[in-house]
Amino acid sequence: MSDQASAQSMRKVATTSLAGTSIEWYDFFIYGTAAALIFPRAFFPADMPEMVALIASFSTFAVGFIARPVGGIFFGHFGDKVGRKKALVTALMMMGVATTVIGLLPTYATIGAAAPLALILLRFIQGLAVGGQWGGAMLLVTENAPANQRGFYGAFAQAGAPAGIILANLAFLAVSAALPDEAFMEWGWRIPFLLSVVLIGLSIYVQLNLEDTAAFKDLQEHAHVDQAPKIPNGRSPILEAIRLHPKEIILGAGAFLSVQVSFYIFVAWIVAYGSNPMGLGLPRDTMLLAVLIGSIVQIPVLFLASAYSDRNGRKGVYIAGAVLLGIWAFAIFPLVNTGDLLWICVAIGIGQIFLSMMYGPQAAFLAELFSTHVRYSGASLGYQLGAIVGGGIAPTIATYLWGGFGTVWVSAYMALASVLTIISVLLLTETSGRDLSSHHLDD
Repeated sequence: MSDQASAQSMRKVATTSLAGTSIEWYDFFIYGTAAALIFPRAFFPADMPEMVALIASFSTFAVGFIARPVGGIFFGHFGDKVGRKKALVTALMMMGVATTVIGLLPTYATIGAAAPLALILLRFIQGLAVGGQWGGAMLLVTENAPANQRGFYGAFAQAGAPAGIILANLAFLAVSAALPDEAFMEWGWRIPFLLSVVLIGLSIYVQLNLEDTAAFKDLQEHAHVDQAPKIPNGRSPILEAIRLHPKEIILGAGAFLSVQVSFYIFVAWIVAYGSNPMGLGLPRDTMLLAVLIGSIVQIPVLFLASAYSDRNGRKGVYIAGAVLLGIWAFAIFPLVNTGDLLWICVAIGIGQIFLSMMYGPQAAFLAELFSTHVRYSGASLGYQLGAIVGGGIAPTIATYLWGGFGTVWVSAYMALASVLTIISVLLLTETSGRDLSSHHLDD
């Protein structure tokens, strides 16, 4: 293949990965917005105290994170055994179906306790899907990219998260602006969920138009060679990943803590805090707009930080982001508490810039930690363990700290996560430039 054709193919893979992760994260994030604004009233008893209903709603949000490591294990096994593309297509299809069905669910007023139970089940399926999607989308780009551009191309998979936030908030803002508040709360909130049917079509496109990664195909071609690493018969790739790379899995999860804790406070919890009468009592659209602007700011920084990591290594820019975010955490709520849209945008936007210095290079960083035959399993498990310990419980913990001690303790919680991330990254080896097609990695 010529250099021009190779570059064209890489751009196709990167844009498809970006589209897939954007819509997948859109599906995952509209749940977070609805958990802050809609679900406390729609899926729980009307006589439940408001703060209790909010905590209950965010607890269903956390169910998706509990499912993410399970999804990482299942799809990691699938992706390491039969290919990255097949695992990705299955995850995209699952997410599209589950999110569309949430948009059709009857409320508590209609079917009683069955409503939150059905919501929890569908949120679990969402978690399974996103637990598998990230590994597939991330490896689709990083295992195909040139070694000196792996961070940059990996950022296409990472950019799906802020792009999904933008799409989710635009969807809610558009529906909210088009409908009276009563209609929005009664049925309008369902529209953003029903739009996720598009993801089903995209999964079919990926299946029909993209090939599996170069590294995986190379591994398959060399499977008969004695020197090539193999998973023993009957052993799951996830167990092999744990046997070979326990340090990388644990520290990879630790490296993700600051990103996850801060991200879900920025994009989910802060909406509830700002718009809740017990918080700032600001208009719902003010908080959604601030989160949207913060996510727009995040995207170019993802690519800049990732390209920088290609030239100068992953660890330096990652640690710098964690340090800056840990310090900035204590400036966020004094700015948000002004109630002024400009200062709320500054608080979230600068926080997202520091967060992007970690999240951008992360796809390449995690991919480079693991050998090819267990890379999907190892990277997914590290990522999803960090997600459940960090992001899954972050809104619930933040609500508890705010209610019992004040927002300064939410800032302290974010700072603690940054400290744990810094320690984890310091204990990992630099990975930039490793050959992902060599089947094994030397520390």
